Amino acid sequence: MSRPLHRGVSGGGRLSGNIQDFLEDSQMKVKVKSERDDYDKRRLSPDHLSSWNPFHFLYSINSSSSKQGVSDDGFVVPDPFSPRSRVSWLSEAPRTACVGLWDIGELSLGAARLKEPEFCSLESENHVPCFNSTENLQLGFTEGQELDRHCGPTSKQNCLVLAPLRYKIPHRWPTGRDVIWIENVKINAQQVLSSGSLTKRMMLLDEDQISFSFASSMVDDSIEDYSHQIAEMIGIRNESYLVQAGVRTILDIGCGFGSLGAHLFAKQLLTMCIANYEASGSQVEITLERGLPAMVASLTSKKLPFPSLSFDMVHSAWDGIDWNHKDGIHLIEVDRVLRPGGYFVWTSPVANTPVSARNKDNLKRWDFVRNFAKDLCWDLLSQQDKTVVWKKPSSKDCYASRKNGNGPLVCKESRDVESPYYHPLEPCIGGTHSRRWIPIEKRPTWPSRVALNSKELKVHGVLSDDLVEDDLNWKSAVRNYWSLLSPLIFSDHPKRPGIEDPSPPYNMVRNVLDMNAHFGGFNTALLEAGKSVWVMNVVPTTGPNHLPLILDRGFLGVLHDWCEAFPTYPRTYDLVHAEGLLSLETVKQRRCSTVDVFFEIDRILRPEGWVILRDTASLIETARTITARLKWEARVVEIESNSDEKLLVCQKPLTRRRSNPS
Repeated sequence: MSRPLHRGVSGGGRLSGNIQDFLEDSQMKVKVKSERDDYDKRRLSPDHLSSWNPFHFLYSINSSSSKQGVSDDGFVVPDPFSPRSRVSWLSEAPRTACVGLWDIGELSLGAARLKEPEFCSLESENHVPCFNSTENLQLGFTEGQELDRHCGPTSKQNCLVLAPLRYKIPHRWPTGRDVIWIENVKINAQQVLSSGSLTKRMMLLDEDQISFSFASSMVDDSIEDYSHQIAEMIGIRNESYLVQAGVRTILDIGCGFGSLGAHLFAKQLLTMCIANYEASGSQVEITLERGLPAMVASLTSKKLPFPSLSFDMVHSAWDGIDWNHKDGIHLIEVDRVLRPGGYFVWTSPVANTPVSARNKDNLKRWDFVRNFAKDLCWDLLSQQDKTVVWKKPSSKDCYASRKNGNGPLVCKESRDVESPYYHPLEPCIGGTHSRRWIPIEKRPTWPSRVALNSKELKVHGVLSDDLVEDDLNWKSAVRNYWSLLSPLIFSDHPKRPGIEDPSPPYNMVRNVLDMNAHFGGFNTALLEAGKSVWVMNVVPTTGPNHLPLILDRGFLGVLHDWCEAFPTYPRTYDLVHAEGLLSLETVKQRRCSTVDVFFEIDRILRPEGWVILRDTASLIETARTITARLKWEARVVEIESNSDEKLLVCQKPLTRRRSNPS
């Protein structure tokens, strides 16, 4: 029986104990008919990354329907019910021995490395590796640094993280935005009921679910009223006009449970929530469970893993950050990631209201923030009650015109790293040496921003024709991905002669992670195809850094080293995609193995979630061997009989932790 609100097919069984209790791999036969032109085998080199075709084979797709609509992100959406042709299948690619591990030394340890994996302890159920504050304190990190990300040898966990005992497949979007299962996150009914009045107004407990409402309160008014207030303070009619004002991406520091981002998403605005790791009642975990962008990040002693000049707006409400500490270094970091002409919106009881003015400590903190913002050349646009809006200068002239000794210095070019990866915070103004210094009012508005003009592409060293070709290739790839997934999704429906497989729903997945995002073409194709998704575009630290380009296109993304745990909670992504990642990592002298990466994918992937990998045939066969150990359902798809590349399509089973025997 189908479940209209849930992702996936099967409900899954409750399995625990030995790994043998996992669901058995099925031996589904697949067949792919392919036609393709000459393929550029050198596509992984930086000179050819823009010209490769990820799916250079064709299916006959019926696109005769003329019905169209507009998605939440402003793209033209084709009719989701238009017919499509059935995919013809060949037999599954034969399995081979485990070869091609990144470190040749692992071949001699293959049997030991690929033994049946164990289950992680109960403590790992909602834990994010690299954020162990207890261990960090023991290592000598203090003054807030214990909250920072520290990936030591003990942060690796080569074990399978089980879903909670009463875990349920999340509701599909947009239902999942407003309703989540309480057992899926680390917060119990007592915590909800005993939380402060602010949280109570944001969350409603209804038996085994938590409901959220746009009418719920972030400050003293509803989310809608609050965002409307911000727009008016900027000088526009309402939040629907933020896109026309040059705003597309927003960084929300300490986002609560993502209600502001949920409201603004319908206005074609993408809001990235960041917050400290929390063992229970996590802002990030609950935001992701709602299908909204979020990641664990601490604004304490390290720079955020975003390039300079990344966001059009930074928002911070009731964040608990002491902005007046450490000589304003956290405000300097906000300035670094904020684009020229961008806005900093701050809501705090510290703001100069009649109530806070009677508190000498609050008044002192407010005076510091106000004066330091002036030293950063920010223009105070408006202040209403506890909310203040500043605008970053569009020109660099102000920095040179400040009086000597006023405010932080501009970073020297040697210290002005455009894409720092958890570098220590710098007490100087960054981003001023970047060729990407373009005010938001001079950038194309969304969705035109996706197709960067030739002048902007020149800054990134990319030709316009290369970006256009890359986007076209990804459009074909996304169509074929959906065709490949659909027989798996509907495999529990009996086939009748002459009846086509139904098209997968547009909202089949919501949270998507692209492990090797290149130019962000996969993200572009998903949106243009009308898929109701958001994509975390990850740029590996081992490859070419196209993250500034991805962010300039109006998408979200982050730098990451895949030998370390990704800063997210377990079970947070519906689809994990990686094109060429294994090949990219193979050429590097790595401190981790393919096995380590697959354990991490399993940790962050939701039960009944999907993995799509494309890489060389030998590496895909290696990956297939590993997925068999993880008990994923996996199919190796032959792209062409003599091709050097293959596709691996996987689905993770739902495996819950067994209750303790009484």
